Amino acid sequence: MNEPALTIKNLEKTYASGTQALKGVSLEVPSGDFFALLGPNGAGKTTLIGIVTGLVTKTAGSVSVHGIDIEKEPEWTRALIGLCGQEINFDPWMKPLDVVVNQAGYYGIPRSVAIPRAKKILGDLGLGDKMDQIGFRLSGGMKRRLMIARALIHEPKFLILDEPTAGVDVELRRSMWDYLTALTKQGITILLTTHYLEEAERLASHVAIINKGEIILAGSMEEVLKTHEGGTSGYGGGKLEDIFVKLTSEQT
Repeated sequence: MNEPALTIKNLEKTYASGTQALKGVSLEVPSGDFFALLGPNGAGKTTLIGIVTGLVTKTAGSVSVHGIDIEKEPEWTRALIGLCGQEINFDPWMKPLDVVVNQAGYYGIPRSVAIPRAKKILGDLGLGDKMDQIGFRLSGGMKRRLMIARALIHEPKFLILDEPTAGVDVELRRSMWDYLTALTKQGITILLTTHYLEEAERLASHVAIINKGEIILAGSMEEVLKTHEGGTSGYGGGKLEDIFVKLTSEQT
C-alpha cells in the first residue's frame, strides 16, 4: 500500500503574538488524490501550507511527505513538493520560458533538460505562443498558469495549489480544471485551496474543512455530500457550499 502523500499529526502553531493558528490538526492526503482543503480567511490554511513547505516553523506535532519527516529530511521533502502560492511573484520583466527554466536550476536540473521540459509544460498549459513574451504582458489567467508551470518543472510528486484560479475567468478555469485532473491521472497528488466551492466539489475526491485552527470536517467528497444531505441555501452555489456555510457559521 502506498504511503500517503501527506500525513499531519497533532500539528500546532502559535505565533509570537500569541495567536494560535493551528490547534492540534491531524490530516492525511492519500497518494494520487485530488484533495481540497477549505476554510474561511484566517482559518489556518496558509499556516498549514507554510509548515508543510518549510516556510513556517511549527510549534508542535509532525508532518511527513510520502513517509518522509519534513524536519529530518527537509531538502528531500521540498524536492517532492511543487508549490503554486496565492501571490504572483515571478519577475515581470522575464520571459515565461526563462522563469520556468531558472526555477529548474534551483533543483540542479541542467538547462539541456529544463528547456525542453519547460516548453512542454508551458505548451500543455496553453502558453506555448507566449513563452518568449515579457511576463508583465501576460493576462492574469496566463500569469496563474505560469505559476503552475514553475511549480511543476522539477516533476514533484505532490503539488500544492493555493487559490490557483483566483481572478481567472470561467472559461480559463475550466481548461485549468481539465489540466489538473489529467495530472492526478499521471499519479501526481494535488492539494487545492480555493474559495470557489463548486470548483472543489467538481474536482476533489476528498475534502477537509478547517476553521479557527481546527479540522471540523474531513472525508471523501461522496461521503461528505451524502452525510450532510438536506436543504439548500437557495443561492445555487452547490451542496458543498451549503455544508461549508453551515459548519463554519455554527462554530463560534
